[in-house]
Amino acid sequence: MADPWRYSADGISIALRVTPRGGRDDIDGIETLSDGRPVVKVRVRAIAEGGEANRAVTDLLAKVLGVRKRDVRVLSGTTSRQKQVAVDGAPRKLGELLRSITAAKPAKSSEQDPT
Repeated sequence: MADPWRYSADGISIALRVTPRGGRDDIDGIETLSDGRPVVKVRVRAIAEGGEANRAVTDLLAKVLGVRKRDVRVLSGTTSRQKQVAVDGAPRKLGELLRSITAAKPAKSSEQDPT
C-alpha cells in the first residue's frame, strides 16, 4: 500500500479523512478509500463548525509530529472530511514518525464487503 503522504522540500503533505465529534483526539491508522486512495484516519472531539475541527486536527498533528502549530496548515478540504494538510519540517523524519504512528494501528478499507 502506498503512503498517504508525499514528500516535498519543505516537509510533507498528508491526505486525511477526519471524523469530527469522534470522542477523542487520535490518529486511527491508514484507510483505503473506495477509489483506492490511502488516507490517514483522524478523529477529533471538536465539532465541525467555525473551523473548530480543523484547528483540532492541526493541533493534534503538531503534537504527535513534534512541530509548532504554525507549521501545520490545511491546504484543501476545509469544509470536507477529506483534507490535504501540509506539515513543515524535515520530510524524512516526519514520514518516519507518521509511519510508526500509523503502523501501530491496523489498516482498513472503506469498501463494503458484498457478502
